[in-house]
Amino acid sequence: MRTEISLAFLAAALASACYGQHQVPFDEKFHIPVAPTGLAHRPLPNLPMEFDTGEGMRIRVVAVTRELEYPISLAFLPDGSILIPQRFGQLRIVRNGKLDPAPVQGVPACYGSGESGGPGAIHGLQDIALHPKFAENHLVYLAYTKPLDDKKRVVAVARARWDGHALADTKDVFLTDQPGTSRIAFGADGMLYMVTTGNDPQDPNTLGGKVLRLRDDGTVPPDNPFVGQAGHRPEVYTLGHRSSLGLALHAASGQMWESENGPNGGDEINILKPGANYGWPKVSYGRDYPGPWHVSPPGHVGFEAPVVIWIPAIAVSGMTFYTGDKLPAWKGDLFVGALRTGEIPGTGHIERVLFNQEMQELRRESLLTEFRQRVRDIRQGPDGYLYLITDEKPGALLRIEEAK
Repeated sequence: MRTEISLAFLAAALASACYGQHQVPFDEKFHIPVAPTGLAHRPLPNLPMEFDTGEGMRIRVVAVTRELEYPISLAFLPDGSILIPQRFGQLRIVRNGKLDPAPVQGVPACYGSGESGGPGAIHGLQDIALHPKFAENHLVYLAYTKPLDDKKRVVAVARARWDGHALADTKDVFLTDQPGTSRIAFGADGMLYMVTTGNDPQDPNTLGGKVLRLRDDGTVPPDNPFVGQAGHRPEVYTLGHRSSLGLALHAASGQMWESENGPNGGDEINILKPGANYGWPKVSYGRDYPGPWHVSPPGHVGFEAPVVIWIPAIAVSGMTFYTGDKLPAWKGDLFVGALRTGEIPGTGHIERVLFNQEMQELRRESLLTEFRQRVRDIRQGPDGYLYLITDEKPGALLRIEEAK
């Protein structure tokens, strides 16, 4: 009798466990779980604030401005001013620590939509980069969504001359053949690197899901890995990427690093190698949004493996290597923005990754989790401090200093 009761109890418990799971609603258009909002849309607290950190250095976070609207990236001019593109197509400038109330003129016409920045959002302005010889030629590069007509939009790169107040002589130097998201950065070789998204990352004869390598005028360098190969686009430098929101030059090695969003988990940081295939969608450490592994068993066998992964995903965004002296305990570390952790809005932050001499990860630290903000980008300023932007409305430009 006891055995029968025990078996009946176990069966009932298993049935309860099976059918007691949440019935999570899914977005019909994008086939992903509808995100909860219990932690989302929290305003920034009053700043400055101080925090203890894992390496024993106490930091102070200061708000430079809290008047931005969905900022996407930032670039520092030689005089210390900061150019900040916004999602819906405005370019803002911070001079002497204050946001100019008027947008910078001369920006190409672009298309942006989507308040939340989530699925379906289209970024008008997407990134900004200064030419390596900016002090001589004053050239500024913008990645943006270019509307070709009422229905067709593509990612493009425009080049303009900074005249001290506005962009002049703005013109496109490169157009892709599809929409998506992009980041741009100049490498140690003086070439412009550009990441793209798309549905065909394994096809070397398309531009989707690739990192492209271009001259500063948008033409193809003759030493690109696929130049002259039939069935290969000559602009392609690497392939097999999903959704990249960050590029950063590791100055000591001259290597370009890339941050990449996985699906539900499997975010990556990769070191870009000419002609390498990073696997998407054939390999991944992530799960598809309904729950199963995207590839089983997960991994990167046969493809170029990442140097850092996140499971669950943190929605990795912009990143930078810290090389300054104002935050000495962090010198040499990689900093990456996070938009949300574990598919929960309101959990954005930044992460610090420390490597050994062989650039193998030793430890990582989550920072500014208390702010609950979507961190879109983080960069080192010429003053030696770290600056980050929050992809919010209102969005903020924050500075991280060592507390004295």
